[in-house]
Amino acid sequence: MGHTASHWSPNELRQAIRSGRWRGPTAGLCPGYTQVNLVILPQSLAFDFLLFCQRNPKPCPVLEVLEPGRTEPRRSAPGADVRTDCPAYRVFRGDRVTPADDVRDLWRPDLVTFLLGCSFTFEAALLEAGVPVRHLELGCNVPMFVTSVPCEPAGVFRGNLVVTMRPIPSDLVPKAVTVTARFPGVHGAPVHVGNPERLGIRDLGAPDFGDPVEIRPGEVPVFWACGVTPQVALRNARPELAITHAPGQMLVTDVLDRSLAVF
Repeated sequence: MGHTASHWSPNELRQAIRSGRWRGPTAGLCPGYTQVNLVILPQSLAFDFLLFCQRNPKPCPVLEVLEPGRTEPRRSAPGADVRTDCPAYRVFRGDRVTPADDVRDLWRPDLVTFLLGCSFTFEAALLEAGVPVRHLELGCNVPMFVTSVPCEPAGVFRGNLVVTMRPIPSDLVPKAVTVTARFPGVHGAPVHVGNPERLGIRDLGAPDFGDPVEIRPGEVPVFWACGVTPQVALRNARPELAITHAPGQMLVTDVLDRSLAVF
């Protein structure tokens, strides 16, 4: 992340991504503005996926759904284009997943876009409360793990919960829980504190997505539900076509984080 990128507005960042001038994880960019997970799939699967989100609101909080064929999230990011404005995408076809820098050539009039809440939203609030966020300190992606905890299935969608992990000093864990609980629309309070084996995670140094981060003496691993959960469900569903953001490389909207806080 360059000095210039750290000071861009959401629209400036989206334009830089769209033109190919900037790529990479979006953690820490456009502080104060909401970043979202992206799931794009055919209308024939949209109801099942909406039901999956309704049954699993912790990892899949729906912030906006676009009508079939629409590419502009007019409510949350006017002028944005969901086909070009994430730094990287993943394209699902059956049991194959391939990367893409943009997905304009794949667009169809029956595609429905879901914007889901992202835990990057509450990180500014954690920092303001004096709670450190390790991956921001290191300038890397947040570590993400596929757990052994099953989600509630819906139609063709089923799979296990994905979580993000942040090491928190033990005396600040209550504050971290309280701060993030104010943001139920972006995963809210942690799903687990302490023992990764309770979630089926064997090695915190080997995340399934993102980058490993150090857990220092006196710190506790704290786990939040993650919007990459639908990507596990998509792999299991084997759709003829579906598109998501690459983990940690989000669509940045014009919505202010504080507007999602519940006091």
